[in-house]
Amino acid sequence: MSFRRAARAALAARSRACWMLVVVTIVLAGFSASCGNSSHSPSSSASHNAYVTLPDKGEVALLHVNDSTGVISLGPATPQVLGTSPTGIAIDPGKKFLYVGNVDSSAHSVSIYNITSDGTLTQTLPDVIFPAGITPRALAIDASGKYLLITTNFAGQNLLVFSLNGGSGAPTQIGAYTANSSPNNLTISPSSNFVYVANEDVSLITAFSLDSATGNLSPIPGSPFPAGEGVAGMAADPGSHFLYAANHTSNTVSAYTIDPNTGALKEIPDSPYPVGTASGPRAIATDTTGTFLYVANQGSSNVLAFMITAGTGQLTAINSGTPYATGTSPVFILAEPAGKYLYVGNQTSTNITGFSYDPVTGKLTAITGSPFTVGSAPGGLEITH
Repeated sequence: MSFRRAARAALAARSRACWMLVVVTIVLAGFSASCGNSSHSPSSSASHNAYVTLPDKGEVALLHVNDSTGVISLGPATPQVLGTSPTGIAIDPGKKFLYVGNVDSSAHSVSIYNITSDGTLTQTLPDVIFPAGITPRALAIDASGKYLLITTNFAGQNLLVFSLNGGSGAPTQIGAYTANSSPNNLTISPSSNFVYVANEDVSLITAFSLDSATGNLSPIPGSPFPAGEGVAGMAADPGSHFLYAANHTSNTVSAYTIDPNTGALKEIPDSPYPVGTASGPRAIATDTTGTFLYVANQGSSNVLAFMITAGTGQLTAINSGTPYATGTSPVFILAEPAGKYLYVGNQTSTNITGFSYDPVTGKLTAITGSPFTVGSAPGGLEITH
């Protein structure tokens, strides 16, 4: 073979090798992209769980919340138990146990459910049965997951404290306290152990400090604090700087600063804030950043949105004060923990209205397909994430 022919042969072989390398590289890149897409493809349909109490049906239903869209789909419910009226609901921070208060006067009990790996509920522990006349209303668990607090209608002992077994979820009562009359709602400040109870009939907020070591409650100096008429739902911002209360009868929202040392409340200038004539505010929620406040108006069947002023806690109406329509007679409102969506439970229309909210402006947009049917009037909602 001549030198020129040998050179041409070598050049051709090198060219073929280069093309083979290009082809292999493209195939591998395509395979890698395919694998990457495969690992992320479930995100479009990935969901997390929520639980809604259905008092009229005597059930707790599993809900699936789509991560990408916020759409709710209805899952299986617990076996129906007539005459229980499950309403108040709380989930432990580890997402292992769900506690439900049965408010029917003949039930006077709390049901405890294990949350299985697929989100379904199983009941392995018997109900906690209270003596006749003690009806559990609102439930709340502290941030550590050690204590369950329950308001009841029993005079003289209407705030109960239970320690929770971390392994089995079993509650053991460790205290009973007087929290004035008609305690209808309960909240624990997220980053501290201050407990606030709304006394609807007497327009007061009773406050306690929770001892994280013992579970004992101590009255906060100055408690009870004045609120608007018919004080109902309450919410503290994530940093526990402010507390907001919906005043059902006076159609206002009261705003307070929380003393970081004592938990004492001091009403913010310009408070209370009007939310509309005959609006009947029933429930209230902040977003996960503490930037926005949303008020569910039971009387006017809508949600009013506010911006929270950093540092002062003062409120400024969003969307020029124009409310967002919901189903009829909303009784709860809850921000989704990941900070994307807001859900409102509508008692009369027996469904849940879903919104996404703008992280900059706080404005609401109805989720496609909302409102979502749950088959019966919803009582309370808890969302996992």
